[in-house]
Amino acid sequence: MSLPHWDVVVIGGGPAGMAAASEARAEGAERVLVIERNTEAGGILPQCVHNGFGLRVFGSDLTGPEYASRWLRRAEMAQVEFMLQSMVLEINADRRVLVSGAGKLHELSAGALVLATGCRERPRGALNIAGSRPAGILTAGTAQRLVNIEGYMPGKRYVILGSGDIGMIMARRLTLAGAQVLAMAEVLPYVSGLRRNLVQCVHDFDIPLHTSTTVTRTIGRERLEAVELCAVDQHWQPLCETARTIACDTLLLSVGLLPEIELARMAHVGLDPLTGGARVDESLQTSVPGVFAAGNMVHVYDLVDAVTESALRAGRQAARYVLGNRLTTAVTPQTIELGVNIHHVVPQVLHLTPELDELVIELRVRSPIEQPVRVEFLADGERVVSQRLRYARPSEMIVLTLKPDEIACLQRAEHLSVNCRPWES
Repeated sequence: MSLPHWDVVVIGGGPAGMAAASEARAEGAERVLVIERNTEAGGILPQCVHNGFGLRVFGSDLTGPEYASRWLRRAEMAQVEFMLQSMVLEINADRRVLVSGAGKLHELSAGALVLATGCRERPRGALNIAGSRPAGILTAGTAQRLVNIEGYMPGKRYVILGSGDIGMIMARRLTLAGAQVLAMAEVLPYVSGLRRNLVQCVHDFDIPLHTSTTVTRTIGRERLEAVELCAVDQHWQPLCETARTIACDTLLLSVGLLPEIELARMAHVGLDPLTGGARVDESLQTSVPGVFAAGNMVHVYDLVDAVTESALRAGRQAARYVLGNRLTTAVTPQTIELGVNIHHVVPQVLHLTPELDELVIELRVRSPIEQPVRVEFLADGERVVSQRLRYARPSEMIVLTLKPDEIACLQRAEHLSVNCRPWES
């Protein structure tokens, strides 16, 4: 008995999933399915009621729900099919998918799979904080849903650990809702979110921000009563003599996001220890042929517009794979060496063939440089691409787009590397 077959199956109905599916249809894939576990598509966007979405993709300043609705309309107009309230239980390298939905199990096959499973918040269990487990400790994303979707304020007096974008946005949201945000503590000597959120959500609302500081203890048994803050040294070790206590009833955690990779593991997709996500090549294909990755499950982006652009590439390449217009992988794969001040780079693997007509390199730096910098792509030690930026920050993705003549230079090279260093005077 043959299984129901789809040209492209996209797992995840957030902004990445909807964009990948729409682009796969535009590229010629006939049957495209999106599988989403929630009751509606959109991922986390329905709870992001603030604006700032869509400036690059649509040229409009949209809220999260508005951005999601635009992509949903595009997907529906492209005749993408959706399987909502459905949980993917199993996938394998043969692109067979087992799904639980509508009270029964479904098994289907795909010509190509796009993993658009997004990311999740780092929980308290990943942190070394002393204390009991009282009510009032939750992630910033959970608080965002409680306030914006459920209409429930989880507390009145808040401390926020971490300066991720969701944490800074919630500092503003809670203040506007009448709560007190007493402090934001960041273990790094600089904020880990976007500078625009630092200005608009923290500085503009006079939220006390303490860098090189962390929460070392929670106080309270049934309900959180206070937290202990300590400054840290250059090795992130608490300086006990700096300990101080802040009375509060809620602690929000905004301490990083992790790519959601459980399904990728199941399909034996290769993972990158630096990004925590899937290793991909120039077409966003993983180590498993016909399985592509998009958005935050590759590496965590800072802007939803960048997530969308990644997903458009993945959807386009997935359709080409199904239609037989795939890029050959017969050439010897090349890796990009991480040079001066580079934390990671995506894609991690390149198949540089003469047919390659687009190459987008995304990277993050290790440490901030608050002066003009040169980001350079080298082939055998010679600059192929050089880009001047006003600064470089770990929180902001850097993108290099290579032209066909620049790609040709890479094809003849044995060693590829990327650097980010201060601009020479």
